[in-house]
Amino acid sequence: MLPVAFEDATKVIQAFLLSGKEYVCLMQLHEDVAEQRIRDTFAEFAGEIFQRPPLRASVKRSVRKRAIYSLDILEIEGRRVLFKIACQAGTYVRKICSDIGEVLGCGAHMSELRRTRAGPFHENRNLCSMYDLLNAYDSCKTKNREEEFRAIVRPMEEAFEFIPRVYVRDSAVDAICHGADLAIPGVVKLDQRITMNASIVLMSLKGEVVALAKALMPTEQVLEQDHGIAAKTVRVIMQPGTYPSLWKEQ
Repeated sequence: MLPVAFEDATKVIQAFLLSGKEYVCLMQLHEDVAEQRIRDTFAEFAGEIFQRPPLRASVKRSVRKRAIYSLDILEIEGRRVLFKIACQAGTYVRKICSDIGEVLGCGAHMSELRRTRAGPFHENRNLCSMYDLLNAYDSCKTKNREEEFRAIVRPMEEAFEFIPRVYVRDSAVDAICHGADLAIPGVVKLDQRITMNASIVLMSLKGEVVALAKALMPTEQVLEQDHGIAAKTVRVIMQPGTYPSLWKEQ
């Protein structure tokens, strides 16, 4: 599962760094190990872990915390262990295999890896091949069957399914599109799970993505106060001018 964004939708790629991912991995142990010991060791890697990226990595090799939401063994056959892992973005599964092998004292490496989920997109309901995309595009152009193309090319708002939302007034949208922060009077409704400094998405009342932002207040504080800055705009998604520039008239 590899989400691909087109044109202005490339701005939403940052949303996938805020959402978890899921993989199915085949790990190869270097020596025979009792099955129960393997299962016990796997259980130790669930939750919050410290991980140093492997030698071949695209990031600095400094120790960092990563959340492992679930780690389930699907099958064990000899020295091969098939497991499913749901984890925070930026987690190196091949390093987890290596670390598990180190704890077991036998060594291990990742043999195969398949990403089954990226954020809200899952292989069981969103996956398509490049041939599927090409065929849908041809049907759209030659047979005027746009519904097939729309079934594959999804609205970019779907990328934000797991990110807390704040809906803003129409009068505040264009100001945010020009980089302004969100003040409390511009909030119409918001998610109940917003915490201080959390990454959030600002939405129009029509359900359009306006911008990515960082919460400067938790939900309770926004509901209690009538003034102040509720969120700092981090990445503008919507094009300026989409909504009237009412803020210029004030």
